[in-house]
Amino acid sequence: MFASAPATPSVVLSRHPSSLLWRSTLIFPSLGFRSIPSFCWRNQQLFCNRSSPVSVQQLDGFGMDYNPESMDAARIVRELRNTFRSGLTRSVEWRLMQLRSILKLTQEREGDIKEALAKDGDKCSFEAFAGEIFVIISSCKLALKELKKWTAPQKVSTTLATYPSTGAIISEPLGVALVISAWNYPFSLSLEPVIGAIAAGNAVVLKPSELAPATSSLLAELIPLYLDTSAIRVVEGGVPETTALLEQRWDKIFYTGNPRIARIVMTAAAKHLTPVTLELGGKCPVIIDATADLNVAAKRIASGKWGLHGGQACIAADYILAENSIASSLIDKLKVTIQEFYGKDPSKSSDLSRIVNTRHFCRLTELLDDIKTSDKIVHGGERDEKRLYIAPTILHDVSIDSPIMAEEIFGPLLPVLTVDSIDEALELVNSRPKPLALYLFTNKKDVKEKVIAETSSGGILINDCFLHFTNSNLPFGGVGESGMGAYHGKFSFDTFTHKKALLSRSFGGENAARYPPYTASKEKLVKCLLEGDYFGLVLFMLGLKS
Repeated sequence: MFASAPATPSVVLSRHPSSLLWRSTLIFPSLGFRSIPSFCWRNQQLFCNRSSPVSVQQLDGFGMDYNPESMDAARIVRELRNTFRSGLTRSVEWRLMQLRSILKLTQEREGDIKEALAKDGDKCSFEAFAGEIFVIISSCKLALKELKKWTAPQKVSTTLATYPSTGAIISEPLGVALVISAWNYPFSLSLEPVIGAIAAGNAVVLKPSELAPATSSLLAELIPLYLDTSAIRVVEGGVPETTALLEQRWDKIFYTGNPRIARIVMTAAAKHLTPVTLELGGKCPVIIDATADLNVAAKRIASGKWGLHGGQACIAADYILAENSIASSLIDKLKVTIQEFYGKDPSKSSDLSRIVNTRHFCRLTELLDDIKTSDKIVHGGERDEKRLYIAPTILHDVSIDSPIMAEEIFGPLLPVLTVDSIDEALELVNSRPKPLALYLFTNKKDVKEKVIAETSSGGILINDCFLHFTNSNLPFGGVGESGMGAYHGKFSFDTFTHKKALLSRSFGGENAARYPPYTASKEKLVKCLLEGDYFGLVLFMLGLKS
């Protein structure tokens, strides 16, 4: 079902008689809540922070006709396109207003968000805050601080051929964007690209993942309460709803998920030549040589595997390539680390996420039970289907052609493969699709330089796992099978922005050489101009150059 909220926001309602929106309902009672003039949004700063958010029940109690109406995808897009064409979303003040509202939503509803994340993926409070809530708080604060700088025209130098002139790059919004989110980090992966879309001045539809129903429902409830639904909508649902959305013409599609669905998204986008950003994943390798500090490496790898939603993250360590001399020691230290992190019985730990659903549980157990894998388990392997629990599991020297090495694991299973050298590790990595992230543990400068130079991945992190994701000054995105495009920080703003070239001239500075009839003399003059040959131009003007 396509759920759409009314075109006016409920977060700004105040019962105080001085509230502009409240006075509007008194002055125009016959118009109804949904018909309040759009200028109320443009004046929201007068009253948006006066009261706490108003609930749906409070709205119903005041006869505000809040109930969302069912509507089709084409109508949603048409309404958002009308809003975009009105110029509302281009206003920097409007953008800042929405970003403040997302920040307010995240801070005020932290408890509700944690509760939804726990229901969807058994995510502990610490991971919910560090991996989801803080990500959005940080992104909002950065965008609020930098937005006016991001939106300002960027001056560029001009050439002799266009003298006199000025040049600039204008960041303009693309239009109406579609964000299709994923289930593993359903709050942050939903709102992070939405922040970029809003900051860039777009109207946007968010399609949360139906595999995280509690978070999807919460977003569908809260966004109409906090944000301007004339420009920002949430559509819940599964395949039929997503299919209907993809049939529409968008100005940008941002998809987070897997390569199989990404191909469907790209096919739909190609019909309208819609630009896409694809945040996918892949098998993120860990390369570790004999010079690495194994005590530190074991903790950081464990954190970058089981600490990331139980391995259900696109940047989770997928497999390890360890030099022969240290492989056994690394495995022993990983075993000790698992016990330190999650206790002797990890199934009792509240810090370890469960598998998202039965289908993924069965997929992972099939990987474990495969004939090429089942005898390679050196730690863990316990599972409980009723609780969707699989223990942190280490496998040693599985076959390269086994199913567990053929697909992204996306779970708590960690193969450790031994290699004779870094060259052998690089050969294996480069024989596979380009990963979203590559992790290298070494103390050797030449090894660092070699791996950086001879591999391709969305990002590379040396002597740690996943932390590059937290740096908003770095682009986050894949390459090849692991995705296209990037976001985070200003990169989120840029991915939803068209960089428009601007060259401005006066009516002076005419040069007859650019116009017919052309002569050899004109050609020589134009050549000096186009090549920026100032000295040659002076000689030509003085008649000293033929």
